[in-house]
Amino acid sequence: MKLKTVKITPIAFKDPPLLNAAGIHEPYALRTIIELESDTGRIGLGETYGDAPIIELLRALQPSLIGLDPFDLNGLRRRVQDTVARTQVSANTAYKLAPGTDPAKNVQKLYSALEVALMDMQARHLGAPLVDLLGGRARDAVPFSAYLFFKYARHVDPSYPDDAWGETLTPAQLVAQAETMIGRYGFQSIKLKGGVLEPEQEVECVKALAARFPGMPLRIDPNGNWSLATAIEMGKRLDGLLEYYEDPCPTLADMAALHRATGLPLATNMVVTDMAQFRENVSANGCQIILSDHHYWGGLRDTQLLARMCEVFGMGLSMHSNSHLGISLMAMAHVAASVPTLSYACDTHYPWLDPDEEVVAGGHLRFHDGAIVLGDAPGLGLEIDQDALARLHEQYLSCGIRSRDDAAQMRKYRSDWSGKAPRF
Repeated sequence: MKLKTVKITPIAFKDPPLLNAAGIHEPYALRTIIELESDTGRIGLGETYGDAPIIELLRALQPSLIGLDPFDLNGLRRRVQDTVARTQVSANTAYKLAPGTDPAKNVQKLYSALEVALMDMQARHLGAPLVDLLGGRARDAVPFSAYLFFKYARHVDPSYPDDAWGETLTPAQLVAQAETMIGRYGFQSIKLKGGVLEPEQEVECVKALAARFPGMPLRIDPNGNWSLATAIEMGKRLDGLLEYYEDPCPTLADMAALHRATGLPLATNMVVTDMAQFRENVSANGCQIILSDHHYWGGLRDTQLLARMCEVFGMGLSMHSNSHLGISLMAMAHVAASVPTLSYACDTHYPWLDPDEEVVAGGHLRFHDGAIVLGDAPGLGLEIDQDALARLHEQYLSCGIRSRDDAAQMRKYRSDWSGKAPRF
């Protein structure tokens, strides 16, 4: 069995006006859908970032994949390394909040995108769920968390319709958002994307959530937008309310000092994003919980390696999320199901996806009591809706966005916006 065709389709899908430390989401989020087909007719699906640099790398890699044995993941890695070494791509300097935009991670990002698709093909060939290739399932259902955002009611451009979720800038509005999301999907823990309002306001919002959902695990993620002094002060006010405190400070040194000052369990997807930083963190004891993400950690098997390292050093493990569709959600679920030491419910942006903008056949994937339940279908268990894919590709061509820039979008609302962090 050899690869015969490699189809790379950039897409754009509607994204609500969600606020974060860098600014605000643009009206469209970008992703890339990968479809592989073998000479025996087997397919494999993948999903990754949609910014210009990753698309350029995928297209540069594409010819070298023809004829590759789908089981030859070491061969894939060599081709990826060669492609990244010889390919000049567009610089993405605008959006620096997420590790997925870091050009130093281009090998990991490119490899992961194709590893998922190849492992999907492998599993389909064997007639087994993808999780079986990862050692089998440690759980049948993978829990996810209600991911709350402060947000505006609508995008600044009047040509976009009002957002169905409405405005969220107050504790009462945030509680209403949580009620809707939990009622709709059954989530049993809550994460709040912070670093947006004044820190004291965000603490009051956490307290409002704790009062409305007593006993439910809560987290807040200021995305490195609080200084060490602010994080210590807010940590004291939040003591006893949080399951964990995620990335309030921008550096590992600050996180270590924060942990010494408060004793609170700290989680990160910002200051520990590769094994070199993992080693530094072991020495510093800055973060006690690592939020993995197969898209930039180097794929599904490297995520399993990270899980084992967390087990060795007594750290907790969960998963980070970016704006994504169902292929990424199922890839997350399969690797999370294979990890015995998954400590916390995973993050997902999936509830923010417009129901009409999913590319997998059957539309939106369903949560059961806040979890994705793995079935027995081969591979990821998904097929592509080609009409939906074509529609979202046309949306990509027409929307004009080629790389995410939350700060530039925010300057349409506030001309003086700099996006500087930490801001508080």
